[in-house]
Amino acid sequence: MRINGEAVEPMDADIVEVEPGVYSVIGGLASWEVRVAGNEISIGQHRFLFEIDDPRRWRRSSQAGGAHGRISVTAAMPGKVVRVLVSAGDEVVAGQAILVVEAMKMQNELKAPRDGRVTAIEVRENDSVKAGAVLAIVE
Repeated sequence: MRINGEAVEPMDADIVEVEPGVYSVIGGLASWEVRVAGNEISIGQHRFLFEIDDPRRWRRSSQAGGAHGRISVTAAMPGKVVRVLVSAGDEVVAGQAILVVEAMKMQNELKAPRDGRVTAIEVRENDSVKAGAVLAIVE
């Protein structure tokens, strides 16, 4: 782990939310009050901006849109394939639904990461899939 570019050994810590957005962190021989507001974390006089990157969220401006070569569409969590919406050889556009996976009683559309051609569909309807399984390939 790195903090401000310097390697830091990970440590065990106890973290308790003492009020909304305020946490007590005790680790090693130190304790800190940590405040979280929006995309900012404050620890004492230090402020850190952060961004949560959810790989399941499709973004038209993502780098995948300009990527070349093969891109695998994978399952974010274990589930069951309920619908396959395209076939191998079909042309797709970025954001187009490719297949639907049901996980925890919710159906999730998996979308094409960029414009291209579906070169393989690795699953069929009613197949069970594990997290990280390759479901389709777009080139």
